[in-house]
Amino acid sequence: MSEPDELYTLRAKYWLGHYALALDEGRSAARRPLPPHLKVEREDLVLRCHLALGQYDKVVATQQSGIALQALAIQSLFLNTPPENRTGSEILGTLKNLLASPEAAGNTSVQLTACHIFLAAGKLKEALECVHLGLTMEHLAMCVQIYLNIDRLDLANESLGLLKQADEDSILAQLASAYVAIASGRSSAGDAVHILAGLSEQYGPSLTLLNATAAANMVAANYEAAESNLKAAVLEFEGGDDADTLVNLVVCAQHLGKGKGAEVAKHLEKLKTSCKEHPFVQGLLQVEGAFDRESAKYLTA
Repeated sequence: MSEPDELYTLRAKYWLGHYALALDEGRSAARRPLPPHLKVEREDLVLRCHLALGQYDKVVATQQSGIALQALAIQSLFLNTPPENRTGSEILGTLKNLLASPEAAGNTSVQLTACHIFLAAGKLKEALECVHLGLTMEHLAMCVQIYLNIDRLDLANESLGLLKQADEDSILAQLASAYVAIASGRSSAGDAVHILAGLSEQYGPSLTLLNATAAANMVAANYEAAESNLKAAVLEFEGGDDADTLVNLVVCAQHLGKGKGAEVAKHLEKLKTSCKEHPFVQGLLQVEGAFDRESAKYLTA
């Protein structure tokens, strides 16, 4: 008979975006006797939750800190740096030096943290290099995410297959299955809605799950259902300050014929002022700039 997984609930809450609840579970786990490797993982997950909640001051490392904590401290510094100052900053150089150190070799926690930092910096090649060997379930899940990001659905399906081989019923496998289903188009979007609804029913809805469900419903052309998901995200999880929720609200409103309303204008203004580096905002500003340049030609003609 196998021993119970002492950190199952903590991992589940973190992966599903229940970060505050995950912190509570992490504190509870700290009061239980844990083997050394699970103590290290618990501390790592707790710090990752603080980062997800924007509590960057909770993640501080010294020269004597372990290599995994040093990587998380670099992530904290990167996330706490204004987006316009991240490009060309010394932070990524510090990360690369850390990855090149003998202590980092084969350290899956450091690799995963580095992958998240490179993703946030828009460096997909470097992010993939950190996890492409698929040494853990989270590595494989990140591979799925990166391949979807570069429109390689075939490779995402390969990584998903490996994830399912490891544990088909795991939360990571279910989430990855939902994301691949969404990327596969309207014919598979219903599968994603079903998977995400099951996770929400079992573990409770979260900002992450509601946004994913809204995306799946939009791909399935169920825009009213998507709008309902997004309203819940705003009312129950303060989604009005979340970039992905705002983007989804704008896209959903366009499909519902509400694209010119005051509410959408407010969402767009908030995105432009608070989320300048978001890919949606970058694309929007590029299109608006092109339109302004073309219209100026006719005004001066």
